Order: sequence, then structure tokens, then C-alpha cells
Amino acid sequence: MEKEKNLVLDVEENPKKVSEWLLFAIQHILAMLVACITVPLLTGLPVAATIISAGIGTICYIVITKFKSPVFLSSSFAYLAPMGSALTIGMIGNATGMNYLALIIGMILVGLVYIIVSIVIKFVGTNWLNKLLPPIIVGPIIMVIGLSLAGSAVGNLTSASASGQGYNLIAILCGLIALFVTALSSYYGKGKMASLIPFVIGMGSGYIIAVLFTLFGYIIGKNEYFNIVNFSPLVELFGDDFSLASIINYKIFIPNDTESFIFLRFDEISKFDWTTITEVIALFVPVSLVTICEHIGDHKNLGNIINRDLLNDEPGMSRTLLGDGVATAVSGALCGAANTTYGENVAVIGTTKIASVKVVLLAALLSIAIGFITPFTALLKTIPSCVTGGVSLVLYGFIASSGVKMLIQEKIDFSKTKNIFIASAILVIGIGGLALKFGDASNPAITITSIAVSMIVGIALNLVLKEKTAE
Repeated sequence: MEKEKNLVLDVEENPKKVSEWLLFAIQHILAMLVACITVPLLTGLPVAATIISAGIGTICYIVITKFKSPVFLSSSFAYLAPMGSALTIGMIGNATGMNYLALIIGMILVGLVYIIVSIVIKFVGTNWLNKLLPPIIVGPIIMVIGLSLAGSAVGNLTSASASGQGYNLIAILCGLIALFVTALSSYYGKGKMASLIPFVIGMGSGYIIAVLFTLFGYIIGKNEYFNIVNFSPLVELFGDDFSLASIINYKIFIPNDTESFIFLRFDEISKFDWTTITEVIALFVPVSLVTICEHIGDHKNLGNIINRDLLNDEPGMSRTLLGDGVATAVSGALCGAANTTYGENVAVIGTTKIASVKVVLLAALLSIAIGFITPFTALLKTIPSCVTGGVSLVLYGFIASSGVKMLIQEKIDFSKTKNIFIASAILVIGIGGLALKFGDASNPAITITSIAVSMIVGIALNLVLKEKTAE
């Protein structure tokens, strides 16, 4: 790939001033932060551990890729459905609890898939992967991942979690304000900071409106319908039990604490039903093949921006996949969430033309530090579900849209019957929720999720329907 001098800072270069270094790093944190914390907010995982794990995972990736690829890794939305299913897998003596160990095992399995594929690519090359998962399969699967989460986004948008109510029009208004401000900031903020942090601005706006409604409800007589924001995390933090833990989150190292790293919850091991391991495998492994394709796409996009072939030259696909896999395994054990490349951070590099790996490294270190600041994480917990739901309408839509974008970029010809059959089957099976359950339907021994089934059917159709020779 011919290299042009179109970057302000190239991969190996560093900012000249400390103030610039910090500013450039903060941009990356702001770009990834909202999407990063949305995963734990939607799943109930520890927020602080997720933020810290994003930094640790990014450092793992940077070291493994020999400081050649300026990529920030953070929690992945693609695994929300498998994560939700894994957390509900029954445990011995704890049928109503959250199965954190199933989540840890699943994420470690994802990391192992990445590592195995990276080793195979190291010795065999990439042609086999392209044949197994061509764009006509990957594009619709990515669309299914996004659209299958639509119900979750709408559910969060319509509920006022602070008051324990169900459908709430004020909650919907707050969420829609967050949605529209996000879109306006991104669309009209081109070339400005607003275009780099539209989700921060959108969620901030929705949050402020939600706070105002909550205060208004309190003023007019504690009207529960207006009670959108739950301030109890901040009240408890600065209440009568104010201590060092109210400033520095050292409780993250205390076993079985709700804010601790998940791997410290030792009591989960004795409760885990090891007969469900096949179900965990069926949940996570198929999705890992899809996110591998997302990984490849993001690195191709970044390579075009910085004028480097990150997959075929330095550091090479074997190293980028290895780095992503190790980061996911480590992050999964720490916080329960998979790590993935973030399009928001690629957009920061594309907009600012600052590709310095050392800037990304500093952003990772700052992310780790932020996770230990208790008031910050407590503030994040007060964000109502309707606001995250409003922003999720865009985030989940982005996932689905990226699948469409892949089909367009790869110039998939839908005048061919084969392509129509493959895409149609994947979309209907995935969105319709066709899961395969083996054993008792109410308590199956093995469940293959709709995403996995749609991928299997897509691969089978691609193999069975041969290309017709033109007459």
C-alpha cells in the first residue's frame, strides 16, 4: 500500500507537549466511554470493572501487536444476547442468581477461538476463512445481531426504572431527546468536537432532562410518574457511611462484592452446573466467528486511514487476532464482557489524523485510572435505563447498518438467486428467534441460539447452492 504523508502524527510518532498528549488521549476515552458502559448498564455487570478491563485489554493488544496498530478495545455489543442467556443458565442451589461463571467461561472460549484462528492464519493464510465466511453470510449475520437487540432497546426506553413503573411517556421523551441530540451532534458537528463525542452529548442531554423531570415530580408532591432518575448510588456514597471507599474504589478487589472483578466471585464455582458447558459453547463460539469478521473489517478501515496494511504487513492478521483474543479472555475473566475494536475510536483517528499508538496507550492507562474513581462510577449508575435505551436505538442500529454497509462495499449482487436465499434465510431465522433445543424444551440440555442457527444455515446454503456457469 503506497504511503502518503496525510497524518498529523504517524503510528510511531508522539505529541510534543504533555497537554496535547492528554487532550488526544481524552478524545479516545470520550469516544468509547458511553458505548463501553452501556454494556454493563444493560446486563448488570460491574461498571468499574468494565472500564478498567477496556484499558487492560487495550494494553494487551498494543503489546502483542508490537506497537504497530493504534486500536482501542472495549466491551462488545455483539455478545449482548449470548451474555444475557449465559447469565440465566441455571446453577445448582442458585436458580435465581446470575451465572457469572458461565459468562467467564464463554468469554475465555471466545478468546481461545481468536487465538486458534490466529495460529492457523500464521501457518496457513486467510483464504480458508474468506471461503467459510464470505460477505453474503457475515453481512446479514451482523444485521441479525443488531436487530435482535431492538426489543431490549425499546424495553429500556419505555420504562421508568427509578420508580419501578412499566410503560412511561416521560421516560420515552427523555430517551428520544438523547436519541435526537446524538444524531444532531454527529450530523451537524462535522469537524468539531461534537462529532467525536455525539453519544456523550446525547446521553448527557437526556440525563439532564430526566433529572429536571425527577426534581419537578419531587416539587409537586413526590409524583412517582416523574421519578425517572434514581439518585441512591450517589446518596449512599456521600451519606453517613462516607469513607475512603467513597473516593477510591478499592472494593473492586473484595471477593463477591457487587463491584468486584467477576473472577473474584469464588462462590460461583461450587454452584456451576458443569453439564451446561455445551450450552455455553453453543452460545459464544458461533458469534466469535462473526466478530472475527468485524475485527477484519475495522482493521481494513483503519489501514486505509493511516495508509498501512495492518492485516498483511505489520503487525499482520495473526497478531491482531491474537491481541484481540487475549484481550477478550482477560477482559471476560475480569468483568464478563468481550473486548472488540471500536469504530468510534477509528473515527477519532480518521478525523484528527492522529494515529500515534502512544496516545492510545495513554488513553488505556487513563481508562484504568477512571475505573477506580468511585464518584464517577456512582454517577454512571444513576443514568436511567430510558436514556441508555434511547441511545441504544442508534447503537444497535449501527450494528445492523454496518452489515448493510459490508454488503454494499463488497458489491454483493442480489440479482443472483443464491444470494437472496442465503440472506433471506439468515435474516428470518435470526430475527425470528429460531433456536434449537435438545432435551426437555423447558430445561434443555443444549440450546443453539438463533444467531448460531442462522449462521449454520447460511454456511450450509452457501455450500449447497453452487454458482451457475454463465451460458
